[in-house]
Amino acid sequence: MVEELRLLIGFLAVGGGLAIPITAILTTHKRAAMKLKIQMIEKETELERLKMESYEVETEKLRLELQQEKQVLLEMENKER
Repeated sequence: MVEELRLLIGFLAVGGGLAIPITAILTTHKRAAMKLKIQMIEKETELERLKMESYEVETEKLRLELQQEKQVLLEMENKER
């Protein structure tokens, strides 16, 4: 009985001794994965901001082109009169 108890205590000591490093490894891995996920979200946010900025620039460019075309047409109409 005493021998079995000592054996059990030995297994628990070894198991407990291994649990701490394994927990540390898993925690480090989860932390690294979370950092990568945060970086990915930041990059996606930056990409969306750039897409929106590009859309606004393109919209303004088209507005100016239409305004210029309108001005040219008005000038042509005035010359014809």
